[in-house]
Amino acid sequence: MTRGTTLINGGWVIPMTDREVYEGGAVLVKDGVVGAVFRAEDELPEVETVVDAAGCVVMPGLVNTHCHSPMSLFRGLADDMPLASWLNEHIFPAEAAHINPETVRAGALLSCVEMLLSGTTTVCDGYFYEGEVAEAVVETGMRGVLAHGVIDFPAPGVPDPSENVEKAAAFVEAWKDRWPLVTPSIFCHTPYTCSEKTLAVAKEACRRLGVLFQIHVAETEDEVQRLKEERGISPYQLLDDLHILDETTLLIHNVWMSSRDMDLVARRGTTASHNPGSNTKLASGLCPASALMEKGIHVGLGTDGAASNNNLDLFNDMQLTAKLHKAYSLDPVAMDAWTVLEMATLEGAKAIGLGGSIGSLLPGKRADIILVDMNKPHLTPTHNPVSHLVYAATGADVRDVFVEGRQVVKGGRLLTVDVGSVMAEVNRIAAFMG
Repeated sequence: MTRGTTLINGGWVIPMTDREVYEGGAVLVKDGVVGAVFRAEDELPEVETVVDAAGCVVMPGLVNTHCHSPMSLFRGLADDMPLASWLNEHIFPAEAAHINPETVRAGALLSCVEMLLSGTTTVCDGYFYEGEVAEAVVETGMRGVLAHGVIDFPAPGVPDPSENVEKAAAFVEAWKDRWPLVTPSIFCHTPYTCSEKTLAVAKEACRRLGVLFQIHVAETEDEVQRLKEERGISPYQLLDDLHILDETTLLIHNVWMSSRDMDLVARRGTTASHNPGSNTKLASGLCPASALMEKGIHVGLGTDGAASNNNLDLFNDMQLTAKLHKAYSLDPVAMDAWTVLEMATLEGAKAIGLGGSIGSLLPGKRADIILVDMNKPHLTPTHNPVSHLVYAATGADVRDVFVEGRQVVKGGRLLTVDVGSVMAEVNRIAAFMG
């Protein structure tokens, strides 16, 4: 018997290393990594702990490639309005009035709880007071690529905009080797809220520190048209002129892209985050994710913050991705279930620079694993578990969650923090927002 090992046995194992489902398979977890993946006919080792996965899908944890986790505080605060009004008239003022280290910590904790319970094991986040977000990620047991926000006007924790990149770099330096599950990053808000100098200096800081650069881009048609009128170029050409487009930049939203923009991004090896829930709710449009992937661009899925999507259930965004792209293209074959599942796992991991360590159940990778209970009326019968994951399952169907081999959700219950206390604290804060 091998001590300190866990065997997750008897489910539909979907390793995401190929487009196969191992019915009755098993996954061996040892020292926080995937030790082996077994088919039903393979001989299994004797281990200390066995998790019965009968009736469950066993797969890599989901990767949320874009979130503003503290913004769960503003869930439902301002709905059914254009992005500019939502942002300038409601969200920015709410942030100025209510965002501080205490509230950021509370909102981030709530988001981490929601994501873990719905099967997301890794989040790529960007906000202010990001050190508090990092503490929440550590406390709940998630994995995170966490970015301090940069914007060219007074912001929470950065009252002097001239210090925005300096503050972001200080966050990176503080967290670079502090916790194995936290990878720091820098996030510039947009090309229209950050000057060219700020963008260039922030990217240079990312290069110096060896971290991911994140930015919202081409979310609305107005944003793109404004830059074309002022400069005669697209946001992507602007970013390229500033030497920002490369393999360590993540472009978020990408709704209003031309073919020329796509070719440029593909040549530079830059990655993308598709946020269908937020983009459709704000009526921004639809990212041409299929076309991006056809050009070889790694595209992951993101929920965006709960203020603009209202939930952080990545299963919801998987279903939206598949159905919206079919409807838009009038092609029922577009965005098949396997492709969407890859976007939520391995492609998402690649998009945020973690493809070598997570996103698939390849032996040697970190053991971020979820079990999805298929013994539900809406998942019966299970002719095709991959189809069910994309078209029928929800985050509420997640039974167990492991991060780095540590079980953090068991039987639908979070083991790391008191969920009721987290919700009570957010409700206390929300009472002062009305």
